[in-house]
Amino acid sequence: MVGKEIGDHIRSWRFGILIGIIVLACIGSIYSAVTAIRNGSLDEQSAGDTFLFLRMFTLTSPSLSVPSFATFLSWLGPLLGIALGFDAVNSERNKGTLGRLLSQPIYRDDFIIAKFVSSLFLIAVVVFSLGFLVMGLSLFTIGYPPTPEEFCRIVLFLIIAVVYIGFWLNLSILFSIRFRQAATSALSSISVWLFFTIFYSMIINLIDSATAVSEQQMNPAAQLRQMNFILTLNRLSPTELFSETITTMLSPGVRSLGPLTMDQLVGAIASPLSLGQSLILIWPQLTGLIAATMICFGISYALFMRQEIRSRA
Repeated sequence: MVGKEIGDHIRSWRFGILIGIIVLACIGSIYSAVTAIRNGSLDEQSAGDTFLFLRMFTLTSPSLSVPSFATFLSWLGPLLGIALGFDAVNSERNKGTLGRLLSQPIYRDDFIIAKFVSSLFLIAVVVFSLGFLVMGLSLFTIGYPPTPEEFCRIVLFLIIAVVYIGFWLNLSILFSIRFRQAATSALSSISVWLFFTIFYSMIINLIDSATAVSEQQMNPAAQLRQMNFILTLNRLSPTELFSETITTMLSPGVRSLGPLTMDQLVGAIASPLSLGQSLILIWPQLTGLIAATMICFGISYALFMRQEIRSRA
């Protein structure tokens, strides 16, 4: 069943169109990073950064309006997951093949697991292929290979990207089970994606303005509570969790993902974090992404197992 689903996805037009768009975006981001390096547009902090290979994934040229590869992946990755899952179940139901398929000696859970595993496998292949493509082109551009730590950071970044896209895949499969029309499930998935990508940050800014500490109560403790409150609200968004994790993985100079006091900065050595310390820093965010993905899959699984499926005559 997994092999059949993979073949169906590969032969579909939408998969080819999305792959073409993502590959073009990947090439554009590489060209932007190369242009920035050749023009010497790195800032002072980046100029002394020894992790130049990682900068190929995050660097952009000021003269070109082209985002970095990490930004492209955070934008186009969810669309890939939604495209592979928005009609995973309701299309089978509308065609009348779902009842015939489940009338065979096949368990229901095998069907829904095959839908998820096949799509996630394709997502992993696409993400890692693009990541290694960037690494290969960066090798030709920079002229030297990545260090073992840089390679491990890039691989972890790609794994996190697969988990993040898997969340949107599970969400689209959930809507595909809940709604009978593929258009309704696609619009629902895209609406949730647009909400967390664009409108959620606007709502948080409004909450921040409404709950801001007044000048009469301006003290460090109140400001710290306010900042932690807004940061907690931001981290309810999977987009924010993914942004924090990839920022930490691809930028070893990031030492904190929250507010710091002067007491915490006293005696701190200005040096990049090791790979292990960066993993410890992003472990709560990564756990949140994995938990959100598992919760979506669990709800989809329970909803599909309880649905009544009738065969068409």
